[in-house]
Amino acid sequence: MTGIARWGMRGTALGFGALWWWAVLRLVTDSEAGLLEAAVAAGGWGLSVLPVHCVPKRRAPGTVAAGRRRGGWATARRRADARRG
Repeated sequence: MTGIARWGMRGTALGFGALWWWAVLRLVTDSEAGLLEAAVAAGGWGLSVLPVHCVPKRRAPGTVAAGRRRGGWATARRRADARRG
């Protein structure tokens, strides 16, 4: 991402965070807080527990295909032994 887009994303995240805290604090402190504040607070909490960084193993960057881990460990062991010896 370029600098402007990165700052735009950070500003958006900061704005949504401030909105969420406003809703939570209003629910706690104000007896007249209503459905809007409750919806914002519940929605923010729901998004926080959403596993957005989870991807299937076959598509995750840096993963090794099934059955290849054993070979990778053997290769690493041989390389380490060659460096020592």
